[in-house]
Amino acid sequence: MAMLGESMHAHPDGVADSPQSVAPAVCIDATHDLEIGQCATRLRLLVAAGFAMTLFSASLAFDWWDGISGYDTAMGYVGVAVFGPITCWLIWMLPGERGPVVIVTPYGIRDLRIGNEFLLWDSIADVSAEECRRHKVIVLTPTPALQQQLCCIRAASRGTQADRIVIQSEGLATDFDTLLRACRDCHAASDSRIALRRDRDHGAQSMAAQAS
Repeated sequence: MAMLGESMHAHPDGVADSPQSVAPAVCIDATHDLEIGQCATRLRLLVAAGFAMTLFSASLAFDWWDGISGYDTAMGYVGVAVFGPITCWLIWMLPGERGPVVIVTPYGIRDLRIGNEFLLWDSIADVSAEECRRHKVIVLTPTPALQQQLCCIRAASRGTQADRIVIQSEGLATDFDTLLRACRDCHAASDSRIALRRDRDHGAQSMAAQAS
């Protein structure tokens, strides 16, 4: 099981043409699970910014500066009430504490940012890439059977549309091309298993028919 988080346990390899990649490309093994955590650097910067804003708001609330008006003091209390909980939440979300958020396996994919549902590759008709608001995203096209299920689960109301599932690489400890290749390789491997199983079942049926 590979984990992409604080470190990448994989072998370097060239992955497609990716001038916008922000992390080294890796060779994806479609027979093993790939766990991707959140980008530690980005979260730590947000924690630092949140702490700075909380401290500045506290300085206004407790009159640490000369010439502070009543309005500035009130805004300081508001800032502490807003930035304090946000900073605590960001600290709680640090990768070392929370673990992987995207899990890609030979059998399916789970993105905890969308929901807790494990989507089987057998239920995904296609894996494609699109550009949304100047950011590349991975689009999973579900089969009609999965579309009906997505209309009934809670994830559908939290950003998962019934006809498409969007996986974003932003904020993850990997780049877009690596995640896309992992999804496509695992999806292709699943299609190969389905085709092999279908051929095996067809051969067994033919042998049974000949024997009878």
